[in-house]
Amino acid sequence: MLRLLSVGLFVLAWQAASWRVGGQLLPAPATVLGAVVAEARSGALFLHLGATLARVALSFALAMTLGTAIGYVMGRRRTVDRLADPWLLILLNLPALVVIVLAYVWAGLTEAAAIGAIAINKLPNAVVTVREGARALDPTLDEMASVFAVPAWRRLRHVVVPQLAPYLAASARSGLSLVWKIVLVAELLGRPNGVGFEIGAAFQLFDITRILAYALSFSVVVLSIELLLVQPLERYASRWRQRAA
Repeated sequence: MLRLLSVGLFVLAWQAASWRVGGQLLPAPATVLGAVVAEARSGALFLHLGATLARVALSFALAMTLGTAIGYVMGRRRTVDRLADPWLLILLNLPALVVIVLAYVWAGLTEAAAIGAIAINKLPNAVVTVREGARALDPTLDEMASVFAVPAWRRLRHVVVPQLAPYLAASARSGLSLVWKIVLVAELLGRPNGVGFEIGAAFQLFDITRILAYALSFSVVVLSIELLLVQPLERYASRWRQRAA
């Protein structure tokens, strides 16, 4: 109920701002909604949203897989941590724009370059979070698993993963919010489709209504995934801590 009230207040504020500054600078909600419907009927909206979501999914999966593996090893092996930490600091502070531009220069304006650049920007975030989780693993549980000669796969599944689950959930949530932003920049600079591409094309035409239409559609998709998928998974991953408390 409160969320619906918040959305209603946002729409009212938007409408009031549109009346204040004029419809040319800030189109009214009804005007933008009409543009969304028109793009949906033509099929362009779903085409570009689908392309963006596919890039988000691929780059996010790649970054989480590599980041989890690297972060776990860094958290468990001090020598590896010291060797890799300078590289991690560089990646954490390297602007996303630089990574994307270099990827396009070195690999060309290809899909692989875009996905790789997005994944690289997300990678250090995942590494840092999982590394902290690996450092916080309970050593007594490792000793117990060793005493009872628990196989490596079962130890990973029943001892390590449950303890890392909250850190993985936190990394996924923060990383996904980062990927959403970076993918639009990658599409704006070098892809022939996607929400970022459409916003860039609308910018060149000074079509504010179309910019807001795609921004609104993208925001609705992001919020839906956050509320229906990310938050429930985060609560599920943290359920054992609540029971322990």
